[in-house]
Amino acid sequence: MTKLFTPATFGDLHLKNRVVMAPLTRNRANPADHAVTSLTVEYYSQRAGAGLIVTEGSQISPEGKGYAWTPGIYSEAQVAAWKAVTDAVHAKGGKIAIQLWHVGRISHTSLLDGQAPVAPSALTAASRTFDGSAFVATSEPRALETAEIARIVEDYRKAAANARRAGFDAVEIHGANGYLIDQFLRDTTNRRTDGYGGSQENRVRFLDEVVGAVVSEMGAGRTGIRLSPFSNANDVGIDSDTVGLFSKAVDVLNRHRLAFLHMVEGQTGGPRDWPAGALETLRDRFDGAYIANNGYTRAMAVEAVESGAAEAVAFGKLYISNPDLAERLAVDAPLNPLPTEGLYGGGAEGYTDYPALEPADL
Repeated sequence: MTKLFTPATFGDLHLKNRVVMAPLTRNRANPADHAVTSLTVEYYSQRAGAGLIVTEGSQISPEGKGYAWTPGIYSEAQVAAWKAVTDAVHAKGGKIAIQLWHVGRISHTSLLDGQAPVAPSALTAASRTFDGSAFVATSEPRALETAEIARIVEDYRKAAANARRAGFDAVEIHGANGYLIDQFLRDTTNRRTDGYGGSQENRVRFLDEVVGAVVSEMGAGRTGIRLSPFSNANDVGIDSDTVGLFSKAVDVLNRHRLAFLHMVEGQTGGPRDWPAGALETLRDRFDGAYIANNGYTRAMAVEAVESGAAEAVAFGKLYISNPDLAERLAVDAPLNPLPTEGLYGGGAEGYTDYPALEPADL
């Protein structure tokens, strides 16, 4: 059997195959309490054939919200709603991780009860967000005071504790795509002069503290992270020494013995470009399981896992219209086309109404 479709163990996670569902923002949480709904239960349970599901980014606090109708993992109502999701996925033999998210400066005052977004430095992103009515320019952020950072680290710890109570098999820390952790890492967005800015060692400090807090609740064997070193998503910019900086970030992950590193290879949702040997250097430096991501086809995924370039491959867009993607890939069945409507917001249409293969075709 092709190795992509064989079981794997990542830390304390025992997966039935090496096909991962990547996190996909779908903007369908309840606007009143930012909890997922019964429709979300159906959506994720349909995709339980994946070796591991990583949920859409879920804000760790009200302050961490950056888009309308995204779910949280900070209230009792949200924990209870997510518990229905994990129960449904487990009933179908699946494993599921929640992605813990703080957007930092990628937000708007209308989403934060009039408050400014927070960031390592008061630098406005040349980016846009959805406020529930339209796409709007992100608001000017305020720089976090040094004394505030411990509060945000504690929010990550509480979110991890809530994830454990909600029945998640693992958590993935969102350290990619120009959100808060990524903003602290890069010299393009971090102009601080305290112990969280300046040198690469200082700029990985926030990452180190967040990872430690999450591991204290979830355990290292059930904690992973997503990074995107070669992407300038959300106007984060490319660091002046990407390999040097992210080598230090990977060393942090190794010290905490994380189960997996989920890497966006190249530009998020775009070209698979990086300096020669740079991604490979970071990949090989990591001690745990490496999950490859960005524009993979079946053939590319099979080759990556067979060659040892990755322990697993994550698919994003293909999982939108193919709830049984892992099963389709296993038999090399045709794929449903990706729609142009219903991706963000709304109800079942474009969310849970895609056809699965008939049993005879598996």
